[in-house]
Amino acid sequence: VAAVRAAGAQVEYLVNNAGYGVNGGFADLPLADQTGMIELNVRALTALSHAFIPDLKATRGGMLNVASVAAFAPGPGMAVYYASKAYVLSFSEALWEELRPDGVRVTALCPGPVLTGFQQRAGMDLKSFAVPPGVAGACETVEAGYAGLMAGRRVVTPGLVNRALAAG
Repeated sequence: VAAVRAAGAQVEYLVNNAGYGVNGGFADLPLADQTGMIELNVRALTALSHAFIPDLKATRGGMLNVASVAAFAPGPGMAVYYASKAYVLSFSEALWEELRPDGVRVTALCPGPVLTGFQQRAGMDLKSFAVPPGVAGACETVEAGYAGLMAGRRVVTPGLVNRALAAG
């Protein structure tokens, strides 16, 4: 935020995409990993959103918050991650309504599993990781998120399988 202000720049579009997960039972994982996840997935997203809303109002821009299809269900084995993404979804939907009168678009992007550095950070076995058929890949996810934001959609869940999971 300070760097943007020091440069005299104004934010027209904000993409909150930082986040990580950890894989394993809640009681078995280090608390620091889980509270760190809340700090990044929830607190940092909230702080950045708050800091740049005046810019978004001035430019009538938009905010894309990356949640997950995980936001629609509890997640045994990744409880804090799933809960943090439920926060992102709920928060984004509320901002969609609050900022709409100001001409600001807010979209929650809820992808399914996309092969990125996320899996390694989460401690998942990459040898057994496979994206199922019908789940949107990285390019489709990015394109759907951008198109949804530009169209003013509240929630975008790319991929037929992901949409079925979210509706279920």
